[in-house]
Amino acid sequence: MLYLPIPRRALPLLAFLLPLGAAFLWLALTTGPLAPVPVTLATVQVDGIRPSLFGVGTVEARYTYRIGPTVAGRVSRVEVQVGERVKAGQLLGEMDPVDLDDRVTAQEAALRRAQAGVEAARAQVDDAQARRDFATAQVKRYEQLLLAKTASEDTVEAKRQESQVAAAGLQTARANRESAEQELKRVEAEREALVRQRANLRLIAPVDALVVSRDAEPGSTLVAGQSVVEVIDAGQLWVDTRFDQLGAGGLAAGLAARINLRSQPLATLAGVVDRVEPRADAVTEELLAKVGFTPLPDPLPHLGELAEVRVDLAPLPPTPWVPNAALHRRDGQLGVWRLEGNEEPRFVPVEKGLSDLDGRVQILAGLKAGDRVVVHSRSPLSPGSRIEVRDTIPGVTGTFDVPAVSPSSFSGASGLNGGGSVARTPSIPEATSDISSADSPRGPGIPRNPVNPVNPNSPYSPAAPVSGPTSMPGAPR
Repeated sequence: MLYLPIPRRALPLLAFLLPLGAAFLWLALTTGPLAPVPVTLATVQVDGIRPSLFGVGTVEARYTYRIGPTVAGRVSRVEVQVGERVKAGQLLGEMDPVDLDDRVTAQEAALRRAQAGVEAARAQVDDAQARRDFATAQVKRYEQLLLAKTASEDTVEAKRQESQVAAAGLQTARANRESAEQELKRVEAEREALVRQRANLRLIAPVDALVVSRDAEPGSTLVAGQSVVEVIDAGQLWVDTRFDQLGAGGLAAGLAARINLRSQPLATLAGVVDRVEPRADAVTEELLAKVGFTPLPDPLPHLGELAEVRVDLAPLPPTPWVPNAALHRRDGQLGVWRLEGNEEPRFVPVEKGLSDLDGRVQILAGLKAGDRVVVHSRSPLSPGSRIEVRDTIPGVTGTFDVPAVSPSSFSGASGLNGGGSVARTPSIPEATSDISSADSPRGPGIPRNPVNPVNPNSPYSPAAPVSGPTSMPGAPR
């Protein structure tokens, strides 16, 4: 065997290049393209999933009363302020009566005159009745005298004529009395109408209520039907909620609900679905429902405040399930990366069922209990990829700091009013490739949201934690 001599001058260079090459090889195998891909795992479990619906709505009053005049007029006074509680029958305000009081006074005088006219007509009837009775008696007397030959025929005929005149006078008196009584009724009705008009100028609370709006001030001129004060029945509030039609077939009245107000994202209030509207929104593809509070919170929520509503549907039979983030779409097939006996990932097609708001998805076929599947990975996997199992992957799972932003930037129960920590959802292709545009009704090229399994078309994350590392059910610790 021949050995080539190494020049002495090449020895220092060789001593430098060998460690350098070893360092490059070590970097390539640990952090470079040949390094194993960091992944997090979850174990397939068998459990009964309880599907839930997530919706967003606004707090509204079940009964709202807009109190105002029924005729055009000017506001005389307003007795209440916004935020005050009023009792049924309490005076809220009053309109300017102008000359209505004088008209009522004049009508009362006309009423007294009509009453006097009725009394006079009745007296005339009594007088006419007496005259007729006397004339009738005279006719009978003179007819007897005629039989006794002590009175003439002319005298008897005159008495008969006087009786007929008296009877006609009685009929006239009775007609005058009827006319006077009808006039009295007319005057009374006109007076009652004026009194009701005058009372209608007083704005009265119809029920025990809360004043939520003062729409006019004294001196303002209003038209008929325009509101002066708006009050609500503070004992009956509900959330006018919208649910995505996708998966909302089980929504029905009487189901229990959980309500998170925008101002109190960490406080969960109990509620119940009072009513499901028969008409859906065809434009936004949403179902409308009224979700009431049980019991009503104290203090009362603000009208118009945004609220997130979660409604639990009937539980499903126990089946294998995986985290929603474990699902991926590869070559048009939906599946998961399952670890084989040699710790190598293999893509396994699965048939998924329903899911809940915790991100758990039913697996109807393709997996069994105890299988280990990849939940998150730093880079896309391929068959035979080298992997490194970790609890968390920085930049993919866990938390990260964010600058101060407006609370309106978040839809979930984050409760952040400034800086803080929020859960980071997977943004790399491998973590979100499970929901591609192929089966998304939003159209090609628009990915679904993997964090909201019930409404994957929504950009919101209803179950986003406030802080702390993200943990998947069944993931190794």
